[in-house]
Amino acid sequence: MIGILGATGAVGRTAARRIAAYGLGPLRIGGRNLTKAADLASTLPAPAHAVRVDLNDPAGLAAFCAGCRIVVSCAGPTYQVLDTVARAAFAAGADYVDIGGELAAKDALTGDGVVGDRTAVFSAGVMPGLSGLLPRLLAKGRPPRRLDVYVGGAAVFTPLSAVDALLTRGPRFGEPMAAWRDGRVAPGTLAPLHQVRLPGFPVPVHAWPYLTTEAQTLATDTGAGEVRSYNVFVSNRLPEALAAAWAEAPDARPETLAPYAETVVRASLRDNADFGAFYVMLFTARPRPGAPPGPTRVLLTAVDSYALSGVVMALATRAVLSGAVPPGVHLAAEVLDPDATAAALREDALVTGLTIE
Repeated sequence: MIGILGATGAVGRTAARRIAAYGLGPLRIGGRNLTKAADLASTLPAPAHAVRVDLNDPAGLAAFCAGCRIVVSCAGPTYQVLDTVARAAFAAGADYVDIGGELAAKDALTGDGVVGDRTAVFSAGVMPGLSGLLPRLLAKGRPPRRLDVYVGGAAVFTPLSAVDALLTRGPRFGEPMAAWRDGRVAPGTLAPLHQVRLPGFPVPVHAWPYLTTEAQTLATDTGAGEVRSYNVFVSNRLPEALAAAWAEAPDARPETLAPYAETVVRASLRDNADFGAFYVMLFTARPRPGAPPGPTRVLLTAVDSYALSGVVMALATRAVLSGAVPPGVHLAAEVLDPDATAAALREDALVTGLTIE
């Protein structure tokens, strides 16, 4: 049995459909709205049944996890989920895959013995996730002189994803305006790029430097001399909405940032109205002198970033169930196979293009 939490949401619907299509086993579709969960279950090409479950109900969560081989959480917001569902899954003898979590959840599960011989994969979405995985295709056997990461577009935020975006700051997430150079974080070394044309992006964009902790790990793992990582927006509306919230609520607590979520959602809706929906992931590498030949650019395009995250969740689930991921707690970018992931994405209907050249 494969249990999927948050299955009726923007990410969960795609994850459930792909997991069912992969033929990985019967599904238990979990959500707070039983009618919506049942409607989804009835459309899946695999045996599936719906269960009403609330993450704030420990007994109900334990009952949901019981009998599952793996529990897949597409629920949010991340700051509320953290390691709660993972612990329930482990207690039921199940493995675990999560759309979020990042370092906070990984750290919470490390060292206390709760994991045992089980496997957990966190941050199995687009960013973080693919943003730290696909660039590794450019560094196999040849550490680059420089890696550049550009991820973004025109995507509509949900209220929950807006709160998560507002909370993704601080040393456990990354450092704005910084680059990675010569084995360390170099603060304040980059400036925003305004109205630039980048391959794959259909309009001029604004690229804001943000050296994520994922990008820092990418630099260390690949041996890159320099890494520059940018969040890309089609206008300044979203950066300004986020900056205003952070200036007015500097303590970065959920209860103080949540009131600003609606402003972020409205900014994303205006961008969507002006530019339509698109999502682009662009990675470029500059090889060192004398490096062997190999690809220097990965470009992925899609329409819906939430649906794309659902595909990544399904691929991570398949990797865990196949035994391709060892026991322990992992982040998706560090443990999934880049070549296998790219091959699967290239065949997926939700990916409008994926080139490695």
